[in-house]
Amino acid sequence: MTEMKYKRNFCIVAHIDHGKSTLSDRLIQKAQIIDDRKMMNQILDNMDIERERGITIKSQAVTIPYHAKDGHDYELNFVDTPGHVDFSYEVSRAIASCEGALLLIDATQGVESQTVSNMYMALEQDLTMVPVINKIDLASADIESCKNQIDNELGLDSADAMCVSAKTGEGIDELMEAIVTKFPAPEGDPNGPLAALIFDCHYDVYRGVVVHVRVMNGRLKTGDLIKMMSTGTEYKVEQCGVFKINYEETGVLEAGDVGYIISGLKTVSDVKVGDTITSINGGITEPLPGFKEVKPVVYSSIYPMDSNDYEELQASMEKLKLNDASLVYEKDNSLALGNGFRCGFLGLLHLEIVQERLERDFDQSVIFTAPSVRYKIQLDNGEETFIDNPSEYPQGRIRSAEEPYIKASIITPAEFLGSIMALCTEKRGVQTNMTYLDTKRVELQYEMPLSEVLFDFYDRLKSYSRGYASFDYDIIGYRPTDLVKVDILINGKMVDALSLLTFKQNSVERARKVCERLKDEISRQQFKIAIQGAIGSQIIARETVNPVRKDVLAKCYGGDITRKRKLLEKQKEGKKRMKMVGDVELPQSAFLAVLKETEEEQL
Repeated sequence: MTEMKYKRNFCIVAHIDHGKSTLSDRLIQKAQIIDDRKMMNQILDNMDIERERGITIKSQAVTIPYHAKDGHDYELNFVDTPGHVDFSYEVSRAIASCEGALLLIDATQGVESQTVSNMYMALEQDLTMVPVINKIDLASADIESCKNQIDNELGLDSADAMCVSAKTGEGIDELMEAIVTKFPAPEGDPNGPLAALIFDCHYDVYRGVVVHVRVMNGRLKTGDLIKMMSTGTEYKVEQCGVFKINYEETGVLEAGDVGYIISGLKTVSDVKVGDTITSINGGITEPLPGFKEVKPVVYSSIYPMDSNDYEELQASMEKLKLNDASLVYEKDNSLALGNGFRCGFLGLLHLEIVQERLERDFDQSVIFTAPSVRYKIQLDNGEETFIDNPSEYPQGRIRSAEEPYIKASIITPAEFLGSIMALCTEKRGVQTNMTYLDTKRVELQYEMPLSEVLFDFYDRLKSYSRGYASFDYDIIGYRPTDLVKVDILINGKMVDALSLLTFKQNSVERARKVCERLKDEISRQQFKIAIQGAIGSQIIARETVNPVRKDVLAKCYGGDITRKRKLLEKQKEGKKRMKMVGDVELPQSAFLAVLKETEEEQL
């Protein structure tokens, strides 16, 4: 085993696309823990969806050896983290298992909004920070400007900044030396009572639940009897070791190590991320401080396409929850779609990723309802309640409603300022601050409703700024709003799965769009179909699907007009009778089209 003073635990944090995964590749390549022929780009992004989108979703830990200039062999444990604001919970968990953080900054983009929030997250955990300026090989790299931003915006010392190119490998040797010299060794007593923090876990088909741990104190060996402190359940360690791309069994993990445990855990509900593992005999009595409870901001219901697949969907949700600790869900039910789950997400990208993972990793065909935020409702009797599901809306019993507001921080090149300010105003934003960071870049701060950011805001922000603007937000509490529930009726019957909660002034536009989408998707029947959007009993939008008509006059040629009229009257009577008994079947594509409506409307 490596002595503790020769171990270093650190993570790589940065804004999206600043090169974290590429830097991880270079460090792994340098350590030669994998053959060159097996080496590939973004080697730690092992989900197909991560590779396709070019983003990291799951934090990945890896242990690499390093022979330093002082002649000693070091063991470096590092975690590659996501950069997107929706996965900041993943970042916070990764940070808890480290003593140091490499704060990566793109030499062409400079400091962006997620850079700042990740830095504060690392500082809260008392991590040692080393700023790293990446992409110095690009022609548009502006290293001096980045150093100014490190001094002025981040308050770090730019003299400590390392300049590297993760793509070409330039400066990687110096960076590895800096990791060894600038980051502190882990603390803890290998001979003390066992205390290990669970910072992640995933489900393996052959081995059951694989738990990712950081050992804070004591020693953990194969064969040890351990217990989970939150549930009190006891297990025997069957295998333990470190991550070197694949699992490498070591048989023992000591204080300061980051590794994995396999202990015969079969059910997903037995493991809680943030829990403490200790020995059954002579263990600690107080658990380690875990992670802040995650608070979802976006809610949506998930239903199986075929209601017979409900049990399969339930099993898939449990396995996904194990791998994604920020997913919150409970059982839900709809007249139109049957049994399903009401889920809470950290943002729209998180919702999309969960949907894709259910479809790809677990082969589930699912329908998601329109996303909604959680509203605070004051009832007539003075009672206060929270609702995120339109079906729970207490029609006619509401005294007042409040919606969640966010403090949005947008960093953009000055040339795009006008269109971005117009976009924020359109989304009911109120500007609270505007700061010129340098001659080219401006930071805007707005307070705006979270519900306005859910739909198309991020896409439009990127298109207005040609991809240069960055966006970060924090929830700041609830403010009064004029809330209404819009129902969608088809031939007078309400479709509960398509109901939505919205700001009153936006209700007509939202209802109109849903009706237009449905008109395109519902196939024509023998009778006229009315698609309506309504608030209570007031109709605010309508579309009509015209009937298919059989040509009853085909055989009636020549003769008196009354013969034709008689045949048409007869057809009309038949259609009337058909409408009385006729039911409109909504195809799955109609649900999907309506729920996609918000994403594509702006294209």
